Amino acid sequence: MNYQWYPGHMMKAKRMMQENIKLIDLVIELVDARIPFSSRNPDIDELGKNKSRLILLNKSDLADEKCNKEWMAYFKQKGFHVLEINAKTGAGIKAIQGTVKEACREKIERDRKRGIINRPVRAIVVGIPNVGKSTFINSYAGKACAKTGNKPGVTKGKQWIRLNKELELLDTPGILWPKFESQDVGRKLAFIGSMNDEILQMTELAIDLIDFLMIYYKQLLIDRYQIPEKEEIPHKILEHICENRKCYKKGGEIDHEKGAALLLDDFRLGRIGRITLERPGEMA
Repeated sequence: MNYQWYPGHMMKAKRMMQENIKLIDLVIELVDARIPFSSRNPDIDELGKNKSRLILLNKSDLADEKCNKEWMAYFKQKGFHVLEINAKTGAGIKAIQGTVKEACREKIERDRKRGIINRPVRAIVVGIPNVGKSTFINSYAGKACAKTGNKPGVTKGKQWIRLNKELELLDTPGILWPKFESQDVGRKLAFIGSMNDEILQMTELAIDLIDFLMIYYKQLLIDRYQIPEKEEIPHKILEHICENRKCYKKGGEIDHEKGAALLLDDFRLGRIGRITLERPGEMA
């Protein structure tokens, strides 16, 4: 399966971001804590060159706790400010204001020397589709400012949001990039739901996920679906999952598509357990 998704509105969104970057003091980049490397759009580093940077590891509650710490250290070593958050529950949100001030300290000091007081920091919020940008903005603001949804592509245009007297946010649509550097990146984006499921072969995707889980999180998979300990073949494991969850067509035939969708939903919602799909050492 070839993993690629770059509809026209993403190209338009990228141009809009390029036009507005000169107004920006800080780039706040949300990444998915389960794939912190693969969920970073490589265009953002070029776009945010010479700007203060803050990376938020969102959905950190769904990711392996030990791996979260490793990724925090990795990004700090690269010179980014970084925080773990859960935009849905608000965990980690309170720490952001102080980190924004720290990231923009030089800009705030320059303004003060020029006699400019109380000009808010202007930040752009960027990230791939379905990473939780709108949920984050609403959680941070304490009210519904941005549209949210559990599928990619909910935010279509830009919108400025005044959070408080110290910070203004420019919300932007989630964008991918025209060509993934490897199909492995595309596969991971498909796993977490950042691509349109309608263009994917869900059974093949589920088998790929099982393959990974059997290497790194075998016990979680066994416990969730009561899979026999000796079973090692991914497509046989998918059949066990279908049987365990009663995924049958009329006539009693196993419904692999239904079982695949169920497995992917369980993974995306954290029902299998806390899982990270990549580690800093592997990315190097």
